[in-house]
Amino acid sequence: MPAAAVHNRPTFQAKGGFPHGWHVADVEGQTLGRAATKIADILRGKHKPTYTAHEDAGDFVVVINAGKVHLSGKKWSGKLYRDHSLFPGGLRTQTAEQLVKRHPADLIKRAVWGMLPKGPLGRRIYKKLKVYAGAEHPHAAQEPKPIKFPPRAVAKGSVPNA
Repeated sequence: MPAAAVHNRPTFQAKGGFPHGWHVADVEGQTLGRAATKIADILRGKHKPTYTAHEDAGDFVVVINAGKVHLSGKKWSGKLYRDHSLFPGGLRTQTAEQLVKRHPADLIKRAVWGMLPKGPLGRRIYKKLKVYAGAEHPHAAQEPKPIKFPPRAVAKGSVPNA
């Protein structure tokens, strides 16, 4: 049996200066993690053939209807978000339900931030994320392309939140 062929091709490493497009994601009724994964991939540029890990090759993403995102199971009351004031005893904990009532866009922002690289590159990529609680956004002049999400599967016997 012949040995497997060895491919001596270098990995493609594109130089900087990528054109950044615009996309709009309507997350109404979408599961938070699945939507955030797709958004993070577009922000990083993984949907393009010129993806390079150490460069900002992604596009801008405008997220609308962030307050109407779906969480599965008991995550509305069981998932905790923690913030600290950096003072002794300054830990503040809130559930996903409380976070959405206070700041509807923060649920999406925190989920996407957790999927981006940490450091200067991740902070630069994160600035291209624009999140709005309602259906209106001020980026119509950029002519964003809609992001297609697969339809959300509902488990048998469960009632969706959205």
